[in-house]
Amino acid sequence: MREVTHVGDLELISHVPARPVHAAPVLFVHGAFVGAWCWDDHFLPYFAERGFAAHALSLRGRGRSGGFERLAGASLDDYEADVQLVARHIGGPLAVIGHSMGAMILQRCLHKLDAVAAVLMASVPPEGLLGSSMLLAARDPGLFAALSRIQHGPPDIETILAARRAVFSDHLDEVLVIRHLMRMQPESERAILDLSWPQHFFIGRARHVPTMVVGAEADAFFTPTMIHSTALVYGVAAEF
Repeated sequence: MREVTHVGDLELISHVPARPVHAAPVLFVHGAFVGAWCWDDHFLPYFAERGFAAHALSLRGRGRSGGFERLAGASLDDYEADVQLVARHIGGPLAVIGHSMGAMILQRCLHKLDAVAAVLMASVPPEGLLGSSMLLAARDPGLFAALSRIQHGPPDIETILAARRAVFSDHLDEVLVIRHLMRMQPESERAILDLSWPQHFFIGRARHVPTMVVGAEADAFFTPTMIHSTALVYGVAAEF
């Protein structure tokens, strides 16, 4: 069963089977520019069909959560508070899955969650965003400029073509690419600044939680080397 509720001002999309097979629910945390909707088409129903209660929150100012008017000043600490609030609402122990910025948010607050497992998908590396941003700007300045325009409103055709090349599979239908991009939102400038700097001080305080680190070999943002850097923190082998 799919339902959309709110925990305080935060949107929570849930797919819950009539009879959950697994005791631990799963909480998904999205990355920059998107909301809980990015998990809703495939991930949430996939896990629910396999007996998991699957939930995804929209961080403040994202999706149908409140706080859009204050989004520019939202910090990573604020996002961590959002995750902790929703995790307490769901109740633990639970498994947590984060993508990109969401994976870094989880790492920063994992020691405060009642988590039995964590999956970090294409995570911002421990070194922060600055290195990957500079690498992308040097390797493909046109792509870097086009993707930066997502921060300033609905994408034009040049941005759509660039984003397709960077973050979408070549096999994804053009209609779906446009649909997803039109739902994307600007990201908090404060959060991007927070992510730019090394994160070592904030992460790795929950190494007792079994953790999977996943990357994509053709990722335009986070190279295999960066994914291996995250895996090293948790003493695991990265999977691609």
